[in-house]
Amino acid sequence: MISYLLNKISYALLTLFGVITVIFFLFNILPGDPAQMMLGQNEDTEQLALVKQKYGFDKPISTQYLYYLNDLSPLSFHSNSELDYTSLDSGKYSATKLFTIGEVTTVLKFPYLRESFTKQGKRVTQVLGETLPNTFVLAISAILIAMFLGVILGIVSALYKDTWLDKLIQVVSTLGMSIPSFFSAILFAWLFGFVLHKYTNLEMTGSLYELDDFGEAMHIKWKNLILPAIVLGIRPLAVVIQLMRNSLLEVFNQDYIRTARAKGLSEVQIIKKHAIKNAMNPVVTAISGWFASMLAGAVFVEYIFGWNGLGKEIVNSLNTLDLPVIMGAVLVIATMFVMINIFVDLIYAWLDPKVKLN
Repeated sequence: MISYLLNKISYALLTLFGVITVIFFLFNILPGDPAQMMLGQNEDTEQLALVKQKYGFDKPISTQYLYYLNDLSPLSFHSNSELDYTSLDSGKYSATKLFTIGEVTTVLKFPYLRESFTKQGKRVTQVLGETLPNTFVLAISAILIAMFLGVILGIVSALYKDTWLDKLIQVVSTLGMSIPSFFSAILFAWLFGFVLHKYTNLEMTGSLYELDDFGEAMHIKWKNLILPAIVLGIRPLAVVIQLMRNSLLEVFNQDYIRTARAKGLSEVQIIKKHAIKNAMNPVVTAISGWFASMLAGAVFVEYIFGWNGLGKEIVNSLNTLDLPVIMGAVLVIATMFVMINIFVDLIYAWLDPKVKLN
């Protein structure tokens, strides 16, 4: 198991290295001067030169790439010169010094995602730290809705195969997979947040935390989570229903299920003790992929509902060309994908002993 984990981690690091390389060169070939974006209308030649020197924009693209890798690496190398971009005295890094050789100090630190161009020097880690938890809450809520309802409806559909109930569930799930999230978001916001507002008491827009009526303090608003979580969970719900139904029907044809029936076990006991666990593998695969994609795919839902999450922040950063925030968000999402895939592989081993043996 340890060798397997080390193998997966090595592949994960290679994947992240590829992602870092792609996003760096992709966003650094865009037209425009980052230093001018940071200064806005207040630029002059002297200020422009100082900003370029401070952030390393005056260096060749290959040197900037090495700087970026050095910023992201937990084990990094820094110049002792205060004028150098990598200087520890710049205040950019929270690091623990390991050793110094000549003019270079090796340190252990948290990855540095740099500063926002448009938020007055605010760190990208702070921007993401304020928005990512909201997206996690939204994604987890949507996944729980999809898992709970999807597994139940999938079991019902399999037990009543080819009946009117099965066909109704299949039609609803197919419709759920076909409707784009942005259309569902607009429809739900208009219907339940506007037309039926006096019955649902739900708002068309709103985030997890909002100011009170006096504008003095932030309070959590759980009701604002209902509509975006349902909308975000519609498509994975439809997928889970289909996968659970098909997987369960396949399991019902296995010899050990026939043996359990021959022993006189009820359908409830067979499903609970034997069928569900073995039918969950494709569901786990789908859910893991959907959860990771929700961190990126919640963009439309968050923007339409005014949910202050990572997706909405990405849209705002794209509108203002705030490249460090965009790059940091993409990198965080990619890291989530990799971590979730490793976690899912471990779940496979728990669900299916054959996977563990292999």
